[in-house]
Amino acid sequence: MQKDPRTFALIGAAMEVHRVLGAGFLEAVYQEAFAKELSRREIPFRAEAELPVFYKGEKLSTTYRADFICFESVVVELKAVKQLTIIEEAQLLNYLKATRFRVGMLFNFGAPSLQHKRFVFSQE
Repeated sequence: MQKDPRTFALIGAAMEVHRVLGAGFLEAVYQEAFAKELSRREIPFRAEAELPVFYKGEKLSTTYRADFICFESVVVELKAVKQLTIIEEAQLLNYLKATRFRVGMLFNFGAPSLQHKRFVFSQE
């Protein structure tokens, strides 16, 4: 797997948030702390970014609201659950497919150790 400096930077920011706060907070706390950490690290981001959803090449009136879009190219979803499941993974993959973004990161702050997964969606 090739190293991606964007996702490497995001993992570092998420690890710092988890190191300081640990597990046990609501997702909203981690979202706010993650935004502060991204700013401290000068990582460009948009929080609660509204994204278009496409169906067979046609833009739908329904939109998707991502927790974060970082570097204008990476969809970031945060969770605060005991354990990530295929449901959270499928959710992020569907967001990538529907929005035409290629790279996504899923972070779970609810476990004793930070959980993270990187997803790459190919349109081909």
